[in-house]
Amino acid sequence: MPRVQPVYRCQSCGSQAHQFFGRCPSCGAWNTLLEELPTARSLTPQRGQPSSTPQRSRPMAAVEPMDEVRISTGSSELDRVLGGGLVRGSLVLVGGDPGIGKSTLLLQTAHHMAQRARVLYVSAEESAQQVRLRWSRLRGCRPQTRDHDSTSAMGLNLQAETDLHLVLQELESLAPDVAVIDSIQALHNPDLSSAAGSVAQVRECAAALRQRAKIMDIAILLVGHVTKEGMLAGPKTLEHLVDAVLSFEGDRFASHRLLRSLKNRFGATFELGVFEMGDRGLTEVTNPSQLFLSQGEPTSGTAAIVACEGTRPLVVELQALVSPSSYASPRRSATGIANNRLHQILAVLEKQLGLPLSRFDCYLAVAGGLEVTEPAADVGVAVAVVASYRDLLISPGTLCIGELGLGGQLRPVARMEQRLQEGQRLGFHRALVPTGSEITPPATMTVIAAGTIRQALVAALQNDPAGTDKDTPHQA
Repeated sequence: MPRVQPVYRCQSCGSQAHQFFGRCPSCGAWNTLLEELPTARSLTPQRGQPSSTPQRSRPMAAVEPMDEVRISTGSSELDRVLGGGLVRGSLVLVGGDPGIGKSTLLLQTAHHMAQRARVLYVSAEESAQQVRLRWSRLRGCRPQTRDHDSTSAMGLNLQAETDLHLVLQELESLAPDVAVIDSIQALHNPDLSSAAGSVAQVRECAAALRQRAKIMDIAILLVGHVTKEGMLAGPKTLEHLVDAVLSFEGDRFASHRLLRSLKNRFGATFELGVFEMGDRGLTEVTNPSQLFLSQGEPTSGTAAIVACEGTRPLVVELQALVSPSSYASPRRSATGIANNRLHQILAVLEKQLGLPLSRFDCYLAVAGGLEVTEPAADVGVAVAVVASYRDLLISPGTLCIGELGLGGQLRPVARMEQRLQEGQRLGFHRALVPTGSEITPPATMTVIAAGTIRQALVAALQNDPAGTDKDTPHQA
């Protein structure tokens, strides 16, 4: 009988090697290779030998269509991010920083769904008493109250367990409609020798839960940890196994939280849901654009844009500060927008308009802590920077929408009509858009088309941005 050759798998990146190294050849991490014995032989037939597996494929047209049945989570914001609710037999991974509110969100969701479905909440990190305390606090009840007769808790079952086999047995016996696993990194498969949270444990536990979800038609919500770099902990296979990946973001010192879909097989990606954390848990924000707009007097260096997150347009305020630099190399800092994007826009402004921005520090921030990644914010960034540099105010009620090319030209962006309708709803009456945008403007909004960044700045600031140096208050 041939000797079984062990493999060594990295607990950081999941790659495998056939001999031990102190440092992983793939990711470079030290002391992460652990020995694993193969548990099954390869099922691939040898070359030249016909396969004995019977044919089980069938034409695509012969596959019976399935009605898409979704389970409402009781939260319109969470349903929006999921694409309309939970799909039966799906796996959804929810990740976020510690203390951001992942367990609170899913416990509230489980409580709402338990009123019309059977829900199993598996707590692998906290005891049953700790979860009960939080559940009572979210409902506004005293923790000592025993409300076994409450109809709101009849469909919600709690299991405090870390053993994967016991969790799978509970899923088989209870047969719930929805299951919440908090968290996947805390589950442990006793058949594996590695510790809980390792690459092998996370991969095998997620695969076992996925198989049970597909067979029993259970929608499973998984809580996932993140690393110090902000990435989801565990192997990349975890993100491929699940049907949807949701990221729960926000500043723990602020009250609002952002739920964003990074992957969704049943809906739009990068969809955004907004919540606010209070003493009774998370509440939905029905008008999220108000979070990203200042309510005070307008100041120089601010511009309003409309960013599209998934299918939702959001009016966001950009704030720029340009000041003389006291160092040989000026500072460039951006919060909410990529630094490389800011550097590119500053270079275009200096090249096309002759503004000496290379001698000035530049700071840019998106109000409310939102991350804006689409190029439709380019014109707003340029207008805010020049307004701060010239100490000018943008015309009140003006939106700046468009992509900035390296030659100073403006390019149209997608979903322009939805952006203008959102701006009109919030009281904006002027919009600066690129030339060539095929739109039907709202009746109460004036749309100004510009082909170059110079034309856009003149229309927004009512002033020539490339004026003489004596018109520049910050000029050294």
